[in-house]
Order: sequence, then structure tokens, then C-alpha cells
Amino acid sequence: MLTTEKKTLRVGKFVDTNHVDTVIKNYKKERWVHNSKRLGKEDSLSVWYTVQELQDFLQKATEHGADGIKVYFGAYDAEHAPKPLYAGRQTVVLVATKQKETGTGVINKDIYINTTKGHSILAYNIGTLCPPFCSGDDGIGITIVDKGEDGVVVA
Repeated sequence: MLTTEKKTLRVGKFVDTNHVDTVIKNYKKERWVHNSKRLGKEDSLSVWYTVQELQDFLQKATEHGADGIKVYFGAYDAEHAPKPLYAGRQTVVLVATKQKETGTGVINKDIYINTTKGHSILAYNIGTLCPPFCSGDDGIGITIVDKGEDGVVVA
């Protein structure tokens, strides 16, 4: 009897507080400050979801054959913003994926499913953005941004 061993490609790892603090500070310095200035308001720094809704999404993704999740970066326009304060701000979209081997290597294909509205990508979005809806400060990634004549922002 021939058995096939399924390989799991682990690409991420658990990181510590210092790592998280460093990458958030780098992001703020290299991207967030410029995004906020261009928008004329503070861009979002994070998106929050409950554990339950993430578990529900992962369960549905698994049921449809997913073996991974791709995180796309996006931005809401005024027409598609779920809340007016979200317009212009960045977000993340979680998309269920399935690894496929091709002649050139392994790729992660987005999964599409049939819904009552037709064929659609299996994705999750519309979490709580911070800003504008921040619920406290844990000190991670805190930076002081000098906005010149516009003052100073602690972010």
C-alpha cells in the first residue's frame, strides 16, 4: 500500500514583545506618518476581530478545503466604507487559500465558493479599525510624531 505524506509548510513563527514593538515602530515611521499626512487624518494602525469570529472564518475556510489564509492590505473608499470614519483608511482582508504545486513551485490560490449571490471569494473583513476606534493603549509601538506646525501626535 502506498501512502502519501502531506507536508505542512510553516512560514510564520511566534515572536516576542520586542519584535512586535520594533515592526510597529518601523511601520509608523516608514508608512503611517506619510499615509496620515496624505489622508489629512490618522490612518488606521490595527484591525481588531474577536477570537470567535476568527475561529468561525477558519472553520468555514477549512470546510472549503483551505490550508492557509492570505492577508491582503487594502483601503476603504467612501462608497465601500462600512462606517463613514473608515473612508480612506487602510484595512486587512483575510482570504482562504489552498496550496497548489505547479511546474514552477508552490502557489497559494484564493478559494472561491458558491453563495446565494453567485460565485465569490471566501474572505473576511470589516473589523474594528484603530484609529478611529481605539480602546486603550498597551504601549506597544508608541511613537511621538512631530507634525511641524501641526503639533505633535503620540501614536
